[in-house]
Amino acid sequence: MDQQAHPTRTTLPGIGTRYDLTTEGGQHVSVVVHNDGRRFLGFHDPEDDDNCKDSVPLDPGEAAALAQLLIPAPIDPVRNEIEIDLITEHIPITAKSPYSGRTLGDTQARSRTGASIVAVLRRTGATPSPAPDFRFATGDTLVVVGTREGVDAVYDLIAGG
Repeated sequence: MDQQAHPTRTTLPGIGTRYDLTTEGGQHVSVVVHNDGRRFLGFHDPEDDDNCKDSVPLDPGEAAALAQLLIPAPIDPVRNEIEIDLITEHIPITAKSPYSGRTLGDTQARSRTGASIVAVLRRTGATPSPAPDFRFATGDTLVVVGTREGVDAVYDLIAGG
């Protein structure tokens, strides 16, 4: 792996932490994680590291969704004799979700989509195999396993689509 692929970390007193990465193509990208959990994605002038050309604020759900897009899937699709592909995806609970503040049982996700919510990730930790009375909160990330169609249906259900 190229040395440039290793991000550097800088403590920003009173603000948080800045992580910087220079791509193989010479582009400079940073993520600033504020002490209150806010995150900003920054794009810098290659000629002047301190000159941030543009930044994008990300709420926790957006940061989780972006991370999922950037990280290769941790497991390969599972195949059985009849060639059913299973995938795993993380789906954020946003403030717009009709299930923020409601229970897993309220979604009826498994019976409605065929996909399973196998864990809930929360800032304070993970809940594997959540019970039907587990109450979702804005900022939670659902770990969903199923076929592509089933996982997409859970996303639409959770997003309110």
